[in-house]
Amino acid sequence: MDPLSEGTPHRRRRRLLRRRRFRIASHSGAEVVSLRQLPTKEKLRVTAPSMFTAANMACGFSAVPLAFNDHTHWAAALMILAIVMDIADGAVARLVGATSPFGVQLDSLADLISFGLAPAVLVYTWVLPEWPVIAWFAAYLWLACAAFRLARFNFTIDPTADKRYFVGMPSPGAAAVVIATVIALDTPELKVGPGILLPAVVSVVPALLMVSTVRFRSFRDLVTPRTREARITTALVAVGFVAGLAIAPAVTLLVIAYCYVLTAPLGALTGPLRARVFGQGSVAPPRQRQQSVFLPITGEDTEED
Repeated sequence: MDPLSEGTPHRRRRRLLRRRRFRIASHSGAEVVSLRQLPTKEKLRVTAPSMFTAANMACGFSAVPLAFNDHTHWAAALMILAIVMDIADGAVARLVGATSPFGVQLDSLADLISFGLAPAVLVYTWVLPEWPVIAWFAAYLWLACAAFRLARFNFTIDPTADKRYFVGMPSPGAAAVVIATVIALDTPELKVGPGILLPAVVSVVPALLMVSTVRFRSFRDLVTPRTREARITTALVAVGFVAGLAIAPAVTLLVIAYCYVLTAPLGALTGPLRARVFGQGSVAPPRQRQQSVFLPITGEDTEED
């Protein structure tokens, strides 16, 4: 007799569920465990970062209809909140030890909405009044670069890489440039002629930096400080940021966004001097050759150039 046919229907269902629990598998072959199998405390621990990721995605999605309805400042404000949520989900994941491949993929999908689609729509509605064709190209360029940057980031994750640096400008940092510029302009009306230069620079340059191989600091030690001195530094930076937003929000956002863009070229120019004065640990390590994001590496490709 089939053991599943024995007992009450409720017991048979429970036995069937137990048999089917581990039938889901990841593309890497790793076993996937359902949340139903975890204790309540463990469920809260592993899902806590995803809650912030979902909030990030909700902010980015909400910014899109606001931008289309000419509420650009509200859209930009929600995108700032999305950046905060994006920083928080990574910090929480490291704090509770819940970093996972699923979380990485979900975070990238949320970032594509909040820092790919939402800024693209913001650029589109900003440039649209007199330059509809250029608006479409600028918006699509941003979206395509953000998608490429996020896909490359997921594919080229190297656990041995220096976590102090990103390869290419991170999408939240690039989005911050557009956000800060839009907020700083009370009436961002374009005029024929040089008026197109500002939107072009603000949208094209950060987009291209996202897909570049330029090193940008991650400031992870500032977000998740591990020493007493680092916690004091983080607290002072947080107080200064909040005070700046209260006194002059537009200027504060502009200074932070554009200074972050400048950290890459300034870091490259001052690298030799910093290495001599503070040692090699103060500069970005040399980049290691990574597998192509398009084609697998063959035996010949693994040789040194």
